[in-house]
Amino acid sequence: MITWLVTLPVVVLMWWAVRLLFRKRGGKSALRCAVGANLVLLAGAVALLVVALSGQSAQAASAAQTSTAGTNSAALIGAAISVAGASIGAAIAVAYTGAAALAALSERPELFGRAMVIVGLAEGIAIYGLVVAVLLIGRA
Repeated sequence: MITWLVTLPVVVLMWWAVRLLFRKRGGKSALRCAVGANLVLLAGAVALLVVALSGQSAQAASAAQTSTAGTNSAALIGAAISVAGASIGAAIAVAYTGAAALAALSERPELFGRAMVIVGLAEGIAIYGLVVAVLLIGRA
């Protein structure tokens, strides 16, 4: 996990350099530089993936401790992402369905039950995210 966080500044610097090239140069030369930078980033990502998947470590005892901590932190980060994504998705869904339900209720008040079911289904998305988070934290 820490390897990916270390390589993140390299990716940001490459993106910034390519963007700067496009500002200074125009046309085909900037495109060639961008393609070259993308190929360098691709080669670096493949090399990093090979190193990460090889699993060989110089210090076996510390590697076992690090992999356990990395697994726990990855599960917790995954739980946080699932809750955040589900909550944002539910908020967007409730915003649209709630507005539509209010518009329908202003014309036909007898649709209250159906409108609340639809809004409740949209809120269920957040509950699914919480269930996934509980399952991930339970395995951590």
